[in-house]
Amino acid sequence: MDLGIDSFGVIVTGASRGLGAAITMAMVAEGANVIAAARSTEALAALAARAPGRIEPVSCDMRDTEAVEALVDVCRDRFDRVDAVVNNAGIAPAGRLVDTDLAVMEETLAVNVIAPAALSRSAAKYWIASETPGSIVNIASLSGLKGKALLSGYSASKGAVVRLTESLAVEWARYNIRVNTIAPGAFQTDAQAAVLDDPAALEARLRKIPVRRMAEPYEIGPLATYLVSPLARFVTGSCFVIDGGELARL
Repeated sequence: MDLGIDSFGVIVTGASRGLGAAITMAMVAEGANVIAAARSTEALAALAARAPGRIEPVSCDMRDTEAVEALVDVCRDRFDRVDAVVNNAGIAPAGRLVDTDLAVMEETLAVNVIAPAALSRSAAKYWIASETPGSIVNIASLSGLKGKALLSGYSASKGAVVRLTESLAVEWARYNIRVNTIAPGAFQTDAQAAVLDDPAALEARLRKIPVRRMAEPYEIGPLATYLVSPLARFVTGSCFVIDGGELARL
């Protein structure tokens, strides 16, 4: 099926590895051009080498609001258009809140909430001014739908992303700007290394997932590409859970 995103200009944050890299490659496979933003220049270069000319690596610290907002101009200048944004970058420091410096909480909110809001705002300004449609996909988490112990900052930030999505979807619908969320469960990424490398921990984790496995990163790609495509033009303000049934059994 042709998703209709050939030659799209898409911005993906946190694109250097894991879900961000998988989403980037899924977009490219459907014909899109991608501004791949992250802090790791080496990993970004390796990603860009997989699709020469189709992926533009951009080193960007999500804590730098001005740099985040400027990604829209980078995409427009490089590809002559901006069609979609995927806010994927995030951090998940773990620990008991009573033992956590509030600066850690502030950084988590800055990266996981303020940066997506800033990039979404910058893109929306461009789309409204140019009277062109746009699509935003925010990557939340199962932890944003059901808070998890030792992940208070992360859970709070991802919950905020879900609510932000709903708010912006309603606010910008009249401009033909769609905003949706994907809430992933357990995926085999670097963030899950401690679980994947510990057979006992892995077994315990899989018992919580009805399908009894963790997802491969590529499995998020088709959903993300669909949501930015014209085929999803009636889809906005929604949160799509992709977790092997874990939330359903909670």
